[in-house]
Order: sequence, then C-alpha cells, then structure tokens
Amino acid sequence: MPVHKAIAEKDGVYFITFIRHGGQACTNWLPLFKLCNAYDAVYKWFNNLKAQQHYIIGYIVMPSHAHAIIAFSNTGKTINSIISNGKRFMDYDIIQKLAEHHHHLILQDLNSTLNNTKRKEGKLHNVFETSFDWKECRTEKFIQQKLVYVHYNPCKGNKCRSAGTV
Repeated sequence: MPVHKAIAEKDGVYFITFIRHGGQACTNWLPLFKLCNAYDAVYKWFNNLKAQQHYIIGYIVMPSHAHAIIAFSNTGKTINSIISNGKRFMDYDIIQKLAEHHHHLILQDLNSTLNNTKRKEGKLHNVFETSFDWKECRTEKFIQQKLVYVHYNPCKGNKCRSAGTV
C-alpha cells in the first residue's frame, strides 16, 4: 500500500488503514483504543464523515489500529485532508481519555516521539502515524476482497471491538 503519497482525487472508494505512531510490527503498536476505551472516537469520526455525505462501506477497529473502506464524495477537500482531520479529531479524544485514566507513561511515550518541528508547532503528543496506508478500490470485486479482509483477518490474535458494514 502507498505510504506518504497523496491521493489525487477528491472522491472515490478507498481502503484506509491508520495506525498508532511507532513501530511497524503489530507487537510494537500500543493498544490505545483498548487502553482508554476510545473506540467511540472512530465512530464519532464516521458520523462526521456521514454528515458530510461520505459513506462508510465497512470497517474494523482493533486495539491498536483501524481499517475502513470509505466512499468519499467530492466536498472540495482532498481525501488526505479529510483523513488527517479525522486522525487529529481522534488524537484529542484519545489523549484526553489517557489523561483521565492516568496513563502518564503512555502520554510520555507519545510525547517522546515528537520531532522538533512538531514541538515548535505546539504539538504535545504523536498518536497516529503522519501518513496512512490506502488503496483505491476500483472494482466491486476488490471492495469485496477488502471487506472479507476487514471482517475475517484482523491482526491475528487481537480481539477487535467492532467490525461493521454501515
């Protein structure tokens, strides 16, 4: 899947993955959604997307990351911007819940991953990777393949909170 690559189109169906900032292996990801019961942050973002006329085809929220198949409508915003804003929206919720549950060591860890540029911008924590993985879904067959993946193959060994087709 492409990483650090902008999506040129402003609409279309995409398989999206966003993960916690940190290691690339599943064992290095902190289960932030699970630790602070922040699954609802993803659902709130989905509701916001639906209010903007986007459509959630399917999703899975796992303890450390999420996959979604989203049909984006052309709202004049880039898809990268929509995803970035969604991750920022979820960041705030996760950080607030970590603080409420006194997960100070995790907050320190999320702070320690910031680079100098982000610190100068006033950012205090790095929850998600800056980039996200995506794959354009051009055919119904490919969408079905991704739905099967989303529903039946979520990071082996991890229990997921919710898998759905909306």
